[in-house]
Amino acid sequence: MAEEACWYVVHTYSGYENKVASTLEKTVENRKMQDLIQQIMVPTEKVTEIKDNKTREVERKLFPGYVLIKMVLTNESWYVVRNIRGCTGFVGPDNTKPVPLTEEEVQKLGVEKKDVEVSYRVGDSVNIIDGPFDGFVGVVEDIDTEKNRVRVTINMFGRETPVELELGQAEVMD
Repeated sequence: MAEEACWYVVHTYSGYENKVASTLEKTVENRKMQDLIQQIMVPTEKVTEIKDNKTREVERKLFPGYVLIKMVLTNESWYVVRNIRGCTGFVGPDNTKPVPLTEEEVQKLGVEKKDVEVSYRVGDSVNIIDGPFDGFVGVVEDIDTEKNRVRVTINMFGRETPVELELGQAEVMD
């Protein structure tokens, strides 16, 4: 297939996000459309809630009323998604042709995780090559590949100061 799959946002009735996602997954499986509709997700986050002096962890939807779908846009895939019960349509300027998310939007939403190769380890000296601390030299304290973050201690105004950066903002010193 020549066309590449892109991420699209589908608007649903409030509270129907999971129902729309599961119905769409079953429809894709039944019609053997896995090559057209590749991934369906309802972005959520875990939040600690304190209610009546009891702490519990709950899963909360990041975008209530929306479902993200990675698909190759064809008349068939558009029709299937559009006609799922609870789905009100694609997000975009009009309902005739859905607009895919840009690469930048996909990155900001954290929809797709890109594996970043890091050439440094905890304890290594690194140059900061981007951002407000560009040009500083520091020592790696912690690396969190899940969140794409690295904590580096730099010397600023004569004090050791920890700063948090994205993994690509630092490189190992030669």
